[in-house]
Amino acid sequence: MANSVWTKKSNNLPRLPLKGEIDITYRCNNDCRHCWLRIPPDAQEKSDELNFKEIRSVVDEARSMGCRQWSLSGGEPMLRPDFSEIFDYLTRNSNRYSLNTNGTFITPKIARLMKREGVKMVALYGATARVHDYISRRPGSFESAIRGISYLKEVGAGFTVQLVPMRDNYHQFKAMVKLATSLSPSYRIGASWFYLSACGNLEKNKSILNQRLEPKETVSVNKPNLSYEAWLENETKHRCQQHLEKRDNLFSACIASRRVFHIDPYGQMTFCCFIKEPGMRYDLKRGNFQEGWEEFIPSLADKIRADKEYRENCGSCRLRKDCGWCPVFGFLEHRRFGAKVNYLCAVTKERQKFKAKWPKRHRRYYQIAGITLQVESELPFSGPTLHPKFKLFRVTNPGKDRVSLEHYFTLPELNGKDLGKELYRTPPWVIYQKGDFWIYLGIPFRPVVKKLIRVAVFSRDYSRAVIYNNSKKIFLKGNLKTLSFFPNDQVFLTQLLADRNGFVLHSSGVRLNGQGLLFVGHSGAGKSTIAKLLRGKAEVLCDERIIIRKPAEKFFIYGTWNHGIVKDVSAVPAPLKAIFFLAKAKEDSIIALSDKKEITRRLLPLIIRPFITAHWWEKTIRILDDVINTTPFYELKFRKSAEIANLLIQEPWSEARINNGK
Repeated sequence: MANSVWTKKSNNLPRLPLKGEIDITYRCNNDCRHCWLRIPPDAQEKSDELNFKEIRSVVDEARSMGCRQWSLSGGEPMLRPDFSEIFDYLTRNSNRYSLNTNGTFITPKIARLMKREGVKMVALYGATARVHDYISRRPGSFESAIRGISYLKEVGAGFTVQLVPMRDNYHQFKAMVKLATSLSPSYRIGASWFYLSACGNLEKNKSILNQRLEPKETVSVNKPNLSYEAWLENETKHRCQQHLEKRDNLFSACIASRRVFHIDPYGQMTFCCFIKEPGMRYDLKRGNFQEGWEEFIPSLADKIRADKEYRENCGSCRLRKDCGWCPVFGFLEHRRFGAKVNYLCAVTKERQKFKAKWPKRHRRYYQIAGITLQVESELPFSGPTLHPKFKLFRVTNPGKDRVSLEHYFTLPELNGKDLGKELYRTPPWVIYQKGDFWIYLGIPFRPVVKKLIRVAVFSRDYSRAVIYNNSKKIFLKGNLKTLSFFPNDQVFLTQLLADRNGFVLHSSGVRLNGQGLLFVGHSGAGKSTIAKLLRGKAEVLCDERIIIRKPAEKFFIYGTWNHGIVKDVSAVPAPLKAIFFLAKAKEDSIIALSDKKEITRRLLPLIIRPFITAHWWEKTIRILDDVINTTPFYELKFRKSAEIANLLIQEPWSEARINNGK
């Protein structure tokens, strides 16, 4: 809806699918001690809630405007007697959903409904019944939650355990993590700091403040993902901050960029779940969804302007870029949108300390073919973690072209999840495409073994990968021979290079007199032999895999760490001077080749191919054609003797045929 948010009226459907958030029961505002509040049946609030017919009407209206995703929460959404009907209707009319629940009201019937593909988060407040029930203030809640989880597991409904750390359970946090991993392959940390209540009740807020962890503890349980933040920073370019530098409307950037709308239990619609001001919420019972989305919400962009308090504090603060401050947080904390939140300031300072220390132990940079690979691991690197060959490619700082690889050591929960369209299935990979992502499942070569080895999620252009490994053992054992921990790094390198005027060739290469010579051929053709013979006379780049790339005006060749018999590798590039097809012969000779069709025919099978897409193939063919049109090609016949080195060193190769000894 980015195009329509600035207009008064638009009859155009949104270009991107909307994301709906709906609370179907009283919202507790993250004060977990009030999650169990049941509104009395005769209470006015109860009668004011949207009934099922009204919810269904809202869903239909939103769907007609392009909404295909819903988030369902409360309070506890399952407190509603008609939850099953609401959930059934909502999930049947969307292609994606998320659900937040404490799990205590899950029945076998609801569990079967929750098998539908979506994100289900079940909250856990302690590792034992004593702590969990104390925090929830409901005896038996821990037992009920575990029973609800067992129903989900019985029907195979995948879910995520959401841990909610606070002062009263922090002493059990490690045990909570252990319990979570025993209940589900997937867990996450909930809000690491508690927002104050929307109603501003002093007693309630005092209770919430008492549950906040110390800033250092908050960061320790919810460690920043530096790689993701760097990627997000590049994607958004600090959109909100830059917008505020140009305009003084606190919510204008948020409204312009968001595709999300929020509806509370009473049909009040706005752009954010934390907005509770009456003048900033639209009553769907008295209007319609289209008017609320296309006219009312855009009108809020100019509603709240930056004041003196904001400009003298958060608006000019050096922490602002790294801080999670938002006008709604200022309002919840102090009833003023421009107010700063001291707790957030303290948390941000701790985050910055963490971010300064973490990269030294958990991040490494390697450069290949002019591309920086930023490798991160949730476990710290040590000297023996990676094979010594990588030292030649290691750099201290990232270059302009940076690719990110993030490593984790537990597999995500995939049971019941839609991975998209399956495109390829041959061990060791099954490959899916889901939206803007490629999903690689590492599978064993033996069909009888069903266990996944790893899961890798790549961005569309392969510039970012999140890799989940099934065990820490491979990392702790050390001497890893790939940066991706795949059998071979060419799985993703070949994809990257297609967008960067390059490809990988089955070849050996050397740097001789400052120039790059490339020797191509199938296994046994003599690539490693040539590398051995030229040792001492030329710098060996690699004897098995060489990258050809044109970063600017001309082609260069680059060594890789995928070597064969000859362990010499080099990260130093060399301008490509000539390419030689290797052939065994009784005498040494170099024959110039000019038939481009014949060269193409011989070169094509030697290109290292990844999972092939039309995009990759078209790009690679274009680059290959450029190489053939600008590079001299020769056939090198040799006896695998030391004399061939002298022949190669002779300059120039101007004759069509040069015979050694003639």
